Amino acid sequence: MTKTIDVYDAQTQFLELWSLVRDGNEVIITDGQQPVMRLVPINAASQPRVAGLHAGLGWISDDFDAPLADEFWLGEE
Repeated sequence: MTKTIDVYDAQTQFLELWSLVRDGNEVIITDGQQPVMRLVPINAASQPRVAGLHAGLGWISDDFDAPLADEFWLGEE
């Protein structure tokens, strides 16, 4: 569930918003019609990460760190 609330109302309803987030919901805080903040719960990893689990599935080009051409910086094609 996502709840949207104005920043001025959020000031007076903090404990209610905290309870919603603690229960796994998302809260969007707006300033007028503009969203400015999202409160979401922090989910702890359920399983420890395994180093090297997906070894060999990614790659980096040999020229990854080569300087870019002047045309790139000047916006020319």
